[in-house]
Amino acid sequence: MRWTLRTAGAVTAAALMAGALAAPAAHAREERLTDLVNPFIGTENEGNTFPGATVPFGMVQLSPDTGHKTGYRYSQSRIRGFSLVHLSGVGCRIGGDLPVLPTTGDITSTDYASYAAEFTHDSESASPGHYQVGLESGIEAELTATARTGVQRYTFPATGKANVLLNAGQSLHTKVANRVEILDDRTVRTTITGSGFCRGTKPYTVHTITRFDRPFTAYGTWDGTTVTGGSRTGADGAYVRFDTTDGDRTVEATTALSYVDAEGAAGNLRAEGGRPFDEVREEARNAWEARLDDVGVTGGPDTLRRTFYSSLYRSFLAPNIGSDADGRYTGWDLRIHRARDFTYYQNWSLWDTYRTQAQLLSLLAPREARDMALSVLKIDEEGGWLPKWGYGTVETNIMTGDPVTPFLTHAYQQGLLHGHEERAYRALKKNADGVPPAALPMLGREANREYIENGFAPYLKGRPRTKPGDSDYHWGASVTLEYALSDAMLAQMARELGHEADAARYADRAQSYRDVFDPSTGFFRPRDGSGAFAGDPDPAKGEGFHEGTAWQYQWLVPQDLPGLVDLLGGRQAANERLDAFFAYDRMMADPAGTAREVWVNGPYAYYNADKYNPQNEVDLTAPYTYLSTGQPWKTTEVVHAALTLYTDGPTGMTGNDDMGTMSAWHVLSTIGIFPVQPGYDTWGLSTPVFDRVDLTLDPRYYPLGALTVTAPGTSDSRRYVQSVAVDGSSYSRTYVTSGMLRGARSLDFTVGPEPSGWGTGAAEAPPALK
Repeated sequence: MRWTLRTAGAVTAAALMAGALAAPAAHAREERLTDLVNPFIGTENEGNTFPGATVPFGMVQLSPDTGHKTGYRYSQSRIRGFSLVHLSGVGCRIGGDLPVLPTTGDITSTDYASYAAEFTHDSESASPGHYQVGLESGIEAELTATARTGVQRYTFPATGKANVLLNAGQSLHTKVANRVEILDDRTVRTTITGSGFCRGTKPYTVHTITRFDRPFTAYGTWDGTTVTGGSRTGADGAYVRFDTTDGDRTVEATTALSYVDAEGAAGNLRAEGGRPFDEVREEARNAWEARLDDVGVTGGPDTLRRTFYSSLYRSFLAPNIGSDADGRYTGWDLRIHRARDFTYYQNWSLWDTYRTQAQLLSLLAPREARDMALSVLKIDEEGGWLPKWGYGTVETNIMTGDPVTPFLTHAYQQGLLHGHEERAYRALKKNADGVPPAALPMLGREANREYIENGFAPYLKGRPRTKPGDSDYHWGASVTLEYALSDAMLAQMARELGHEADAARYADRAQSYRDVFDPSTGFFRPRDGSGAFAGDPDPAKGEGFHEGTAWQYQWLVPQDLPGLVDLLGGRQAANERLDAFFAYDRMMADPAGTAREVWVNGPYAYYNADKYNPQNEVDLTAPYTYLSTGQPWKTTEVVHAALTLYTDGPTGMTGNDDMGTMSAWHVLSTIGIFPVQPGYDTWGLSTPVFDRVDLTLDPRYYPLGALTVTAPGTSDSRRYVQSVAVDGSSYSRTYVTSGMLRGARSLDFTVGPEPSGWGTGAAEAPPALK
């Protein structure tokens, strides 16, 4: 275990609303890295994170719901329940299944908006694997978790009517059917079927079983608003009651979850339940400590370390375990399967995560990242097609393009698909060359026929949707760029596997970005079904671009930035446009002010902008474009200005975290290595924020088992790369490859107060993919 000076204790919520915490003085004692994590970051201003208890990649995220669409909002002050499932940072409602709340007195309402409990942040705290709050009713609630169970501890005042309400009929999304059963004087079982998420999806089902550590003195169920005391079955909820007048005021309960069946939930309870709360809490904290301890940082103030480790924590929240303790899981064919030699994962925000979080996990959690990639292949084999945005067993078809291709080609490039290369290639080829049948819920590359025929996905405004979710036809310009990016990455995989004809075909299609470039405006534009440029020609409007504008999408050509630079008129013209895009002069005078007042215009302000949007995925690679235009020092300047948006208060997230995507951007950009060609093995370099970062790596994938990144004396005034060395040897390029990371022990930056000539030559820039 790596021990350093840390700030003490769980993060207390009081006084956070004003923004970043004031940095307390470091205590003169050794603390753990989990003490630096603030789970409240991102719980305000639509960061949509949750503060509750979970373990890395856990199936269960036991957390309070306050009435916000995704669970918890810091500015709200009533808790409706502590529910089992939350997706970190998503933009649409989903989860919140089985909100449980302790109360006292008679049961007078079955609507959790009515019986919600008041609380204040002065009595609330959170740390990895633990959440605690004092309710104004006098009840203290604590939460912790294992991978497949949520553990609750409630301390009641002295009363003969200490209740626990288990609400199966309400959640963050639409309920379809529910069933509650009181099995004996300690056990409650539920089956919950729901749907939802943005524009609606097919139903999914979760099974739960809750075991209390003491017998009930009374119980009942409710259907709608009708409460029936002594009933053992109901449709919408149950209450159980305890007598806490005799001095024994604490009630503990463990709830197990399964997406398979009731026996799966019972098996998960047997495998992971039955232990005291404090023991589970300590185990959860140790699991997080082990994860965080794989990255040790030296230098920087406490605030910087808190934001860094909090982002690292959020990067490990998803995807989530989907298989039960016995290996069974429900596939996308809605049949029960058993995972053998791997853990099955679910919940795929691929349009977001393929750009940053997938790469971070391949570096720091390659064993889990391997299983995640294999799980995506199982979706193809069992469901009939690769996913786009999957929740549980359901394809939501949220977002557009072809994000699953760079997700899987990156896994291939990292060696995570060893022994499964051709299996993955077959699935990717099917996806790249076709469209899913109408009977399947997946949209895949919906506009693929026209794209392959004509070189672009048409923009057909108002075209009726054929399946729930987003339609590629509604965002033709950005979809063309996304398809072309994916084709470029698949071409590399095809070539390395010996599929030369396919490789040439995909590489040719990867140049399709040129087909949506309008020379008359100098920007990408959508084209209609006839091939004519369509929509508003103003590149700041965003017509035909999904969650962005032509200004923002113009840099999404990572496969051929040299070609893009030529289209824009050469390096000087490209740099002038980049400078305008980042409001460079103003940024240099006021980095933090520019980030908040010029770049960011609200968490969902995706359109009508000609500036960098650091809070959305479209622009995640944009600052690194300077590596390809001969001005690499400007990448550091822009990245470090964007990093000021990450603070250690509730508003310290730049919009939706999207299952760890923005957090992973923060972590990688802070370390100084970033996946500039998502889907391939290229990592761009920028000045690290810490003097030293020690990465502990899995020797099964990184034979040396460690990598150290140094930048002695790095600071706001000394942030320019003067030189780089790899294992002591001078290195002039602005990027490294995955192969280099696997074989290197050290990556050392020498920094200074002024820009240098390092990395400015054309040969030093990340190469185009052919």
